[in-house]
Amino acid sequence: MLKVEEQTPVEFSSELLAKFDEVKSRYPEGKHKSALLPLLHLVQAEYLWVSTPAMDKVAEYLNIQPIEVYEVATFYTMYFLKPQGKYALEVCRTGPCCLVGAEKILSHLENKLGVKESEITADGLFSFRGVECLAACGFGPVLQISPEYTFYENLTTESVDKLIEDLKNKS
Repeated sequence: MLKVEEQTPVEFSSELLAKFDEVKSRYPEGKHKSALLPLLHLVQAEYLWVSTPAMDKVAEYLNIQPIEVYEVATFYTMYFLKPQGKYALEVCRTGPCCLVGAEKILSHLENKLGVKESEITADGLFSFRGVECLAACGFGPVLQISPEYTFYENLTTESVDKLIEDLKNKS
């Protein structure tokens, strides 16, 4: 993963551009803008977030206006518009999950990681935030790890501690 600051100019690697080309080839000529969401996912997987300079490069690649990329990236909450930890922990905080302890899990993450919501741990491994419905209402509280979108259900403070330790050991 490359670390990109907000205003750092971005040059996509030849490997990333090859992935872009493959995605773009799925759409007919004149409809390449349809590749925008998957391209933003590829950028986020590479850099862990989508910076303004990266969005500008995607617009240039697709031959569209930068505002067209900004509109999409700011609409969908799955795109991170500021740096995140290597593991971005997202906890559902809608009604059903809150009824079974989501707020307790968010508070526990803050204490366990020593950072507030949307901050990054000093080692760069973790950030966390509450998000809207993760579509697993019967299995709450629910957490997903981005950018892999791995889901963990029926959370307890103990299972969150184990998850954090497992991720630390994996890194």
